[in-house]
Amino acid sequence: MASASSFKTLGNLARLAGRRLNEGRLSSAVWKAALTTARSTGQVLHQLWLEVTGFVFLFIASFGVLGLAREYPKYQSTHNSSRLIVAICFTLVFGWFGISSFWRVKKKRRN
Repeated sequence: MASASSFKTLGNLARLAGRRLNEGRLSSAVWKAALTTARSTGQVLHQLWLEVTGFVFLFIASFGVLGLAREYPKYQSTHNSSRLIVAICFTLVFGWFGISSFWRVKKKRRN
């Protein structure tokens, strides 16, 4: 088992190596390039995430539209509106989630 002084020595060596890496122009440039690449990749992946979730929510809302098409004739014959209201709410909520996701993508593109 390693002693506490061994961990302290390893920590000191790591700190010294980190300082040496930060001193050079090349390592600084590589580090900045890596950060810029990571930031850009993160932004693109976030935009892709918003677009994919927006599509999924709109796809789910389409099932609500199908439910509305199925429940409306039943509502006309029985005047029982409970299932129709549920289908309307379902469609509106998932449609809103999908549309707002695409709006967030558009807002991020402007910035």
